[in-house]
Amino acid sequence: MASGLRSVPPKAIAPPAPPMASIQALNVLAALLEARTGQQIVRHRSTRVDTVLLPLMRERRLDTLDQLVIAILDGSDPSLAGRVVDALVNCETSFFRDPHVFDTIIETIATVEKTGRRARIWSVGCSTGQEPLSIAMAFAERHERIGTPIPEIVATDVSEAALARARAGSYTQFEVQRGLPIRHLVRWFEGRADNEWIVRPELLRHIAFRQMNLVSDPPPGGGFDLVLCRNVMLYFAAEPKQRAFQTLAAAMRPTGGLILGAGETVIGQTDLFRLNPGGRGLYEKIDGETVPRPA
Repeated sequence: MASGLRSVPPKAIAPPAPPMASIQALNVLAALLEARTGQQIVRHRSTRVDTVLLPLMRERRLDTLDQLVIAILDGSDPSLAGRVVDALVNCETSFFRDPHVFDTIIETIATVEKTGRRARIWSVGCSTGQEPLSIAMAFAERHERIGTPIPEIVATDVSEAALARARAGSYTQFEVQRGLPIRHLVRWFEGRADNEWIVRPELLRHIAFRQMNLVSDPPPGGGFDLVLCRNVMLYFAAEPKQRAFQTLAAAMRPTGGLILGAGETVIGQTDLFRLNPGGRGLYEKIDGETVPRPA
């Protein structure tokens, strides 16, 4: 017998709204992330906040984001806020990401080598180290082939947890399968019984890893011939982004080059850089001027 009630397709039923306390907790976490890193929790990232923080919440035996925020605010564990920020920062990376970029890197540094000076490269937002290690591999093998010097490589990230992994040079089977050619794996890594791969010390020693907040900290000393800042500023608000561009420009030599992520541009973002006339995905400082570091 018909009930007289119409069935409603499941897709027409709106999901329950999160409780107000959870929205407040998310706002606190967003403010913490922006204050510490310059990054924002935009709408499509907000859905993953509880997921990335779940391991930390389980460790602390906390059931909700609200409880986590209360634990941060009570100040009983000064390290908790830093661990939350480490978890929230996007650490997506892989070996030899966007292979064509490495052709540009080699070409740019080859130009510097003609001056007889050892080149310097800065990898900004290096996460767990795959980008600077890829650069080191490319130049180490080039050195073996034709004897050219290996550039000085400085790699920075806001996350101390990510840097600890980068310094250790330890990667899972899944991580080495993401973009790393087998010949590089065999040449530069040592396998272990637990399916971990360890970078050989002779490669790792070419990279100096340092903790740095791109928005608030001074850049590494010296002038850089090439700066890679790929997908770091995607989630920056306008003002932190301006400060970040100032820091990058201040760290570069007058003839230095800047490489951004594939979906990033300087157009409409800063008046300190423009597209390099030679193309190759490079940006250069306008008029090669020396840019003062942001106050």
